[in-house]
Amino acid sequence: MSARQLHTTAPRRNALWVAAMVHRISGLALACFLPLHFLTLGLALQGEARLDSTLRWMDNPLFKIGETMLVFLLAVHMLGGLRVLLIENMPWREGQKDLALAALAIAACVAFAFLVGAV
Repeated sequence: MSARQLHTTAPRRNALWVAAMVHRISGLALACFLPLHFLTLGLALQGEARLDSTLRWMDNPLFKIGETMLVFLLAVHMLGGLRVLLIENMPWREGQKDLALAALAIAACVAFAFLVGAV
């Protein structure tokens, strides 16, 4: 295996590469969510009845699961961003895999707490 092949394939076996991809994917998912959120908020301008009917439609278990996933994505993205800030601004490199795993565990706990409180 040449040095070029090692460089292009080795990071994909690394937990930190996975953490970076999760951060990017969560950012894309949140960017896709924002227009839908603004559209729903815009319904308030069309009248109270229109917004209320949409909110009643969204008050089902499937949307609650979606909200839980959204909270998970927000927590993952925020904690991933903090991880990136630490990597870029701190002189140490040891234990980053443990921090990435801790960020995922914290995000899962936040999402679960939201699910318990929301359902």
